Amino acid sequence: MRKRTHQRKAIRTALEGADRPLSPQEVLEAAQETVPRLGIATVYRNLRSLLDDGWLRSVSLPGAPDRYEVAGKQHHHHFHCRECDRVFEVEDCPGDLGSLCPAGFELDSHEIILYGRCSDCRN
Repeated sequence: MRKRTHQRKAIRTALEGADRPLSPQEVLEAAQETVPRLGIATVYRNLRSLLDDGWLRSVSLPGAPDRYEVAGKQHHHHFHCRECDRVFEVEDCPGDLGSLCPAGFELDSHEIILYGRCSDCRN
């Protein structure tokens, strides 16, 4: 069992309170509201252990650093704002995409990433 520290609690609280996947820097900034002296190395160490524990999952984006969200959510996709670099959850899914596979192929999962500008950046 891992030690429960106030740093770890602040990191978990930051991730639980987010309505979207966060970068390590965003986790740091949110957690520093509770633990001002928190450092990025501690954030990375805790992200790794929370991934290992299965509490957290990484969101991989081509050409961009991973983001992190609490595990156990229903299947969903992501929107990556090209202007502010934030990532948002997209709840809708087009459903079974197996018909897009070449003949004889079998689809076992998919991930859709939409790119554009978020509502904040559009204004």
